Amino acid sequence: MLIGEYIHTIDEKSRVSMPAKFRAELGKKIIITPGLGKCLFIFTLKEWEKVSNKLSSSDSDLSFLKVDQRNFNRYMFGRAAEVEIDSIGRILIPEFLKERIGLKNSAAIIGVKDRIEVWNERAWSENKELVEKQAEQLAEKLGNEGK
Repeated sequence: MLIGEYIHTIDEKSRVSMPAKFRAELGKKIIITPGLGKCLFIFTLKEWEKVSNKLSSSDSDLSFLKVDQRNFNRYMFGRAAEVEIDSIGRILIPEFLKERIGLKNSAAIIGVKDRIEVWNERAWSENKELVEKQAEQLAEKLGNEGK
């Protein structure tokens, strides 16, 4: 399980180190894609296969006929990149993905169970502060959804 919050610097070659606690679970190759909100998502190849199967499945094999599904699939698949983790645990974040979330000198790397989120450190701090203020109401709302 991928959990925890880490702040890592981005070197002059746009590489960032994955937290040591994540490396064994990640393997040698990962998928990095635009996330929801102001972050990027990182998936293991195994988890990406699950995600991609869910995104492309429907009641029929003609999921491409649904406009919302087509558009969301373009968003997730069209800007996804397969990235290798080097021998010392660094990844190279593609420039177009760095620009999307405004990554410059550092990144917040957040373990969210089955994926990693990469945030601009400032945006992460703002998001975290907002969610912490709403945590009790969010828990209440989520707890009531099954009733």
